[in-house]
Amino acid sequence: MFKTNVGGIDKILRIVVGLALLAGFFLNADAAYRWAYLIGIVPLATGLLGTCPLYSILGLNTCPMKK
Repeated sequence: MFKTNVGGIDKILRIVVGLALLAGFFLNADAAYRWAYLIGIVPLATGLLGTCPLYSILGLNTCPMKK
């Protein structure tokens, strides 16, 4: 369905940042803007799926070239 355009370090960083933001959501139960941590779902999903819609729009690709 979607072309893979996220690879290597980019994928790892997206997963780590996504998990860190979601951890913040659960660890800061009484924070005023606790819901803002849910933005971590976006980098986590793009990292796990290996595709980023914004990269597709901008024509970017961090995957290594295949021969």
